[in-house]
Amino acid sequence: MHSLCGRFVITYNGELYNYRALREALKKEGVRFRDNSDTEVLLAALSVWPLEKALQEFVGMYALAVWDKQTQRLILARDRMGEKPLYYGWINQVFVFASELKAFKSVPEWKRELNLDALALFFRYNYVPDPHSIFRDIFKLPTASYVVIDKAVAMGGVDRVGLRKYWHLDMRPESVSHQKTPDEWKKDLRHTLQQTVSDKLIADVPIGSLLSGGVDSSLITALSQEASLTPIDTFSIGFHDRNHDETRFARAVAKHLGTAHHEMFVSGRDALSVVPELPSIYDEPFADSSQIPTILVSRLARRSIKVALSGDGGDELFAGYNRHAWGQRLFRLRSILPTSVGEKLGALCRTLRPETWNRLGSRLSPLMGGVFSNSMIGDKIYKASLLLEAKTFEDAYLALVSSWQDSEDLVRGATTKREEGVFRDAQESDLGKIEKMLLRDTLGYLPGDILTKVDRASMSTGLEVRAPFLDHRVVEFAASCPLELKLKQGTGKWILRQVLYDYVPQTMIDRPKMGFAVPLGTWLRGPLKDWASDLMTSDLLKKQGWLDEALVTQKWEEHQKGIRNWENQLWGVLMFQSWLHAEGLA
Repeated sequence: MHSLCGRFVITYNGELYNYRALREALKKEGVRFRDNSDTEVLLAALSVWPLEKALQEFVGMYALAVWDKQTQRLILARDRMGEKPLYYGWINQVFVFASELKAFKSVPEWKRELNLDALALFFRYNYVPDPHSIFRDIFKLPTASYVVIDKAVAMGGVDRVGLRKYWHLDMRPESVSHQKTPDEWKKDLRHTLQQTVSDKLIADVPIGSLLSGGVDSSLITALSQEASLTPIDTFSIGFHDRNHDETRFARAVAKHLGTAHHEMFVSGRDALSVVPELPSIYDEPFADSSQIPTILVSRLARRSIKVALSGDGGDELFAGYNRHAWGQRLFRLRSILPTSVGEKLGALCRTLRPETWNRLGSRLSPLMGGVFSNSMIGDKIYKASLLLEAKTFEDAYLALVSSWQDSEDLVRGATTKREEGVFRDAQESDLGKIEKMLLRDTLGYLPGDILTKVDRASMSTGLEVRAPFLDHRVVEFAASCPLELKLKQGTGKWILRQVLYDYVPQTMIDRPKMGFAVPLGTWLRGPLKDWASDLMTSDLLKKQGWLDEALVTQKWEEHQKGIRNWENQLWGVLMFQSWLHAEGLA
């Protein structure tokens, strides 16, 4: 779209939620409009206001490129939380940018050389973190950032690009006793969420809610139903494996709130039907296995609606993951133990196999306040043992979140840079350890994993997903909220729960966290076994030369024999292998 003055041209992907308010503000400054689109408002703001002022005024999810004909400069910018993707880089000394990696295939000179360091990071996290991409010389624009590209920068390569942040997340909570009471915090949170949910319900097409039955999605659904005069549509995906199925909880919440509920059950065969599409949908290796049900629930919702609200972001902002609760306890334990004792205790935890710990789990759970009450307690204890031995915050965090703990050993010729931008921000801050974890989760894991998963899955079927928790007003509220109101006596998202209890009975919500997981370990021994084994033969891995075939084969055999559950590590290998085949690089 061209600006009225003819100077600027924009290409844009996303949604500007506050464009009506911005339109009125711009009209007062004499700006005329041709239509009622958010794209025209966005372009007008960038034409009239200084660049950073305009970006700071935007409330939405977007990736944009603006060409200034007068100065011959290109502006690239990405939304605060990274809901929409934006890649840029150089192909044969030509500057390129796009929303998808596959777009660069239109450049004949592109060699698609793998970035082995980024590949090692992928195996550590199960996604390729910003600013890296799987290919050399191609990068992701980090969240809340922009770049201005002129001829000198374009010719100079990555060293000449000056990344600039237009928004920073301040994670210094206020003191409860010094500022507000818990009831006042709750009241303010409810009001803020009501505002952001109402903003995101504005649409010219049918709109609904993705409902798992957990705290986050239930709260967003409750606020959506409160703002609607008719029953909203809600959608859930279930599994025949009861240990992974939450449909009964979602169904109960939907019935209580009076929504028009839809659900579908997923089998291994359903998963197998989606797997061949994953490389094309995700464009680079991506290995969060909940990508499968996310795609399927998006397709289910798209039959009825075009826009869906989700609860994404609640865990990262309000300390909702199990690692936050038991990480807090372990950090406290670690702080009172001499280093040598922590190391010995960590080593002692690993004297038993994870499967042995799993059998002991039911006895240990009451002693640990229920935070270990799941079928993967053995793997959790192994990670906890590494945390007990950790000497720095970075080591401790990596022990908790890494899939392959030593991914450099898996990828031949790779080294991983551990001082990434988000890590530096957390490491160098004066925040407490849990606040640092939340900062790292919010600025790293959330955009790299959760938002990537949801954006690619939903957009592949033409569904637009809006996440009210990711509105920067909610994000900034959460950042200022004291930790003791997020994580209280081992219970995560405490303040969110207090708001939700005004809509849904507490007994309907309070239960151990399950997450949007699939029974992947069982599927890899059943309906996905043949597909997986064909992609991971020792001969194939040796021929390719990227991965240590002995490590992969060992984990595959141990998984098949039931010695150890390596589902997450193997899924990473499988997603890389299937992506290689789809790209013609195998």
